[in-house]
Amino acid sequence: MRLVVVAIGRLKQGPERELADRYRERFDDIGRKLGFRGLEIHEIPESRARDAATRIAEEAAAISAAIPEKYVLVSLDERGKSFSPEDFAGRIGLLRDGGRKALLIAIGGADGHDQSLRDQADLVMSFGALTCTVDEDARVFV
Repeated sequence: MRLVVVAIGRLKQGPERELADRYRERFDDIGRKLGFRGLEIHEIPESRARDAATRIAEEAAAISAAIPEKYVLVSLDERGKSFSPEDFAGRIGLLRDGGRKALLIAIGGADGHDQSLRDQADLVMSFGALTCTVDEDARVFV
């Protein structure tokens, strides 16, 4: 299964980029052991529209255009359901074991996701409670 992250905004050089690169390297190593073929990250520029409604709509259109058919779409949204790390990992494992080819995680801009994108999502989840680490043996620690 491929894992794709589509995010509104570009990560600049500096500590955040270094941390993201480190986690990508960790995922590449651990992910293979767990049956994942790789991690792709697509950064989409933030909309420059003056009002929030237009920004949200433009960003949703850009994210939707980046979603290939037959991908499982997870929308990260503050109004979504919270999962424990184990529950979320279990859901991903079921999708992988069920033959789904790819999982796309959509991260919206500062104004959040448009309702049309949330409606399109297979899962709308809040990322707030989902903080964990994974060791070399693919064990999850909260």
